[in-house]
Amino acid sequence: MLTYAKPIAAVTGALALAATLTACGGSSAASDAKTVTVYSADGLKGEAGDGWYDKVFADFEKKTGIKVEYVEGGSGEMVQRALREKSNTQADVIVTLPPFIQQADSKGLLQAYEPQGADQVGGGDKSGDGKWTSVVNNYFGFIHNKKELPAAPKSWEELLDAKYKNKLQYSTPGVAGDGTAVLIKAMHDFGGQEPAMEYLKKLQANNVGPSSSTSKLAPKVDKGELLVANGDVQMNYAQARSMPNLGIWFPAKGTGRPTTFALPYAAGLVDKAPHADNGRKLLDFMLSEQAQREVSAIGGGFPARKDVKPTDANAIELAKLLEGVEIFEPDWSDIDKNLKTYVDAWKSATGS
Repeated sequence: MLTYAKPIAAVTGALALAATLTACGGSSAASDAKTVTVYSADGLKGEAGDGWYDKVFADFEKKTGIKVEYVEGGSGEMVQRALREKSNTQADVIVTLPPFIQQADSKGLLQAYEPQGADQVGGGDKSGDGKWTSVVNNYFGFIHNKKELPAAPKSWEELLDAKYKNKLQYSTPGVAGDGTAVLIKAMHDFGGQEPAMEYLKKLQANNVGPSSSTSKLAPKVDKGELLVANGDVQMNYAQARSMPNLGIWFPAKGTGRPTTFALPYAAGLVDKAPHADNGRKLLDFMLSEQAQREVSAIGGGFPARKDVKPTDANAIELAKLLEGVEIFEPDWSDIDKNLKTYVDAWKSATGS
């Protein structure tokens, strides 16, 4: 029998503090010497304390005596918070989805550090200058309600059908990592910005409206309030443990092959981190073989290290989800440079 990961606690609109931050201005206080502060996108912490982060942080503290202070929010939100605090840095490690990790780098929020094990991470899943490294691999996807819509749609074009009116929703590009991924995939599948925006303009007739949180869409799909929404494989696979009506699928253009792209959780050491040494130790630990083997079994995701090949039930099922799906690699440097232009074009096309 397939063993699913436990449901994931996801908070995107508002910050979720898993532990009270005690540091107000650096690491001068002795009580702060054995802490490390992580700012992270939602998706890896368990609602009942049983997610990948929960296991890794507990094991890390047991091994090192260093306590993890955890702050969670949307990818863009975490970068903006770190940017506001640039003159009085609070975070040691930041974990976000692309293109926001590239955005953090371009805004000078990261310092170079290549964790132990980073040599086993693929070139497209880490920066060339050592500023960030993926710690959990993941893929963009969509979900459908298996009860109300037993057969998943096959193409983008099917979503224009009137039966999806007010039964379809995707999270907001430029705010949510998965929402931004909708733009990236549409521009790839349709062959550029202009045809993608033409399509998304048509799709707006069926779209319920903006959502800052991708994770909040899954419960709506599970209940049948929505038939289709966007998401990502790791988060939705984990949510399916408590939301049995969720099915994961990948749209194609017309009769072509379905496509997706890697949307990893990428981690970097924050520039002027108050506990930089502790941050380095945590990054090393997250990329350790032990932690990477638990990515699928506990977190419902994919290991970032190429040399770690788990064989647990989740890993087998996750591999099946990607069979027959074409995986492309976005030009992240272009997306980082032109993200505002793409988001503005989307706003103009959809009237959002």
